[in-house]
Amino acid sequence: MKLVRYSKELNYSYTFGAFPTFELVKFKAENVIKILLHSKLKISEEINSLIELCKRKNIAVEYDDKTIARVVDKENVFVLGVFKKYTNKLTKGNNLVLVNPSDMGNLGTIMRTMLGFNITNLIIVKPAVDYFNPKVIRSSMGAIFSLNILEFENYQQYLKTNTKKYAFMLNGKNALGSFKFSSPCDLVFGNEASGLPEDFMQAGESVVIRHSNKIDSLNLPISVGMALYEFNKQN
Repeated sequence: MKLVRYSKELNYSYTFGAFPTFELVKFKAENVIKILLHSKLKISEEINSLIELCKRKNIAVEYDDKTIARVVDKENVFVLGVFKKYTNKLTKGNNLVLVNPSDMGNLGTIMRTMLGFNITNLIIVKPAVDYFNPKVIRSSMGAIFSLNILEFENYQQYLKTNTKKYAFMLNGKNALGSFKFSSPCDLVFGNEASGLPEDFMQAGESVVIRHSNKIDSLNLPISVGMALYEFNKQN
């Protein structure tokens, strides 16, 4: 199979760099096709650990400078993981819900933040960025491989789910920190630019994160981090 630069239509994707590749092999070994190394790679303790883990899991490790150069859109990537895309089922518990996320870097950062607060169920409501894009995977630092991800085609479909919902909105009625979260529940956030549709005001409890009037809103990953911190503190 000749590997090509990533596109959403492919049934496989990549990890760029040693750390996310290690996380891939550690948590999704059954989906790994192979690991590619560049001849300029300096062998370190970290790389030796990756190679040894691949040996234990019977995963092929090859040196292939040409393929890495062909599929990577940045220089200085010397470790490349190739894996088959997969589907997840959510586990019982709490969910983070992102409605129409549009920034790949933000999505990866949120994935890593979720894992830091031990929330492993992620619901993504389309239209949305492709969460298997290598840019998302790299910005998540491989956290994606420890998450369960479920997609809905639109928010109307998602709103039919029978879960307790906390919708984070600029005009929310309840200030974060002023109430007790129920658990299990969904913590719901909207698009970086437009937030959540007004339909979410009636979908459950609406929540606002208070801030000064010197800004119009908080960055989405910051808002998610603050909400997860408060939720984790309570639960």
